[in-house]
Amino acid sequence: MSYSIVKFIDEALAEDIVDANGIITTGDHSSLACIQGDKTGAAQLLCKAEGILAGVELAEMICGRVDIELRFEKILQDGTAIKKGDIAFKIYGEVKSILRAERIILNFMQRMSGIATNTSMFVKAVEGTNSKILDTRKTTPNFRYFEKWAVRIGGGHNHRFGLYDMIMLKDNHIDFCGGITKAIEAVKDYQLKNKLNLPVEIETRTLKDVEEVLKAGEVTRIMFDNFTPEIMKQAVQLVNHKFETEASGGITLDTVRSFAETGVDFISVGALTHSSPSLDLSLKAI
Repeated sequence: MSYSIVKFIDEALAEDIVDANGIITTGDHSSLACIQGDKTGAAQLLCKAEGILAGVELAEMICGRVDIELRFEKILQDGTAIKKGDIAFKIYGEVKSILRAERIILNFMQRMSGIATNTSMFVKAVEGTNSKILDTRKTTPNFRYFEKWAVRIGGGHNHRFGLYDMIMLKDNHIDFCGGITKAIEAVKDYQLKNKLNLPVEIETRTLKDVEEVLKAGEVTRIMFDNFTPEIMKQAVQLVNHKFETEASGGITLDTVRSFAETGVDFISVGALTHSSPSLDLSLKAI
């Protein structure tokens, strides 16, 4: 388990026992009041809706951070297509520990499973085409790692993780820099000066923009922002495999197929992470 995941789990657990003044309290009064001593028991993760299961591996990690003595019995793997009534896993051990882990597990898994389910629907919608479904940086603050993990579980692909692993020239970068050609030249100089070799993506808003990028070169991928499928098909033909291509901007489950059929390489969908509804799951005592 990486340090970043451990830290995040610990901070999530701390929300339940650290008060507004930053003072660690005596803990879960609900369990302390009605669960006697070190009583042991078991609980199971019940699936209450159809979808794609995500977060099982993380749930096992959470149990280990709550109480190393908890025993985790995995029944279903991440990425499993689930239906109502399926049991994903069981937890055995001290009841107070199970109850402490319960809400944290569900908060993670319901969110991740919802994203994986939505992603899977987009992936299925473009089956048979060349297009791959990408996520974006439109993620919940501090929860990006887990949301992008869920996208992969759902069959999608991750775009850049942050501002450090790709140079992405959006409309504001281009406008502030004085145009497409100037922005590309500035990036080339920057990479040479700093001995970098990062992939470069540039946003285009018109076919004229696409032509200017093709003339300037020096990029890895061209993004077509808010193009119609008809115009995008022309743009893909203009690029003619010289660079990678990406569709972006308000693409929905109803329209994604029409964009994929233009021959574009990637389709980025911000809604995967900012608008996926949580999947209904529940942890129940056995």
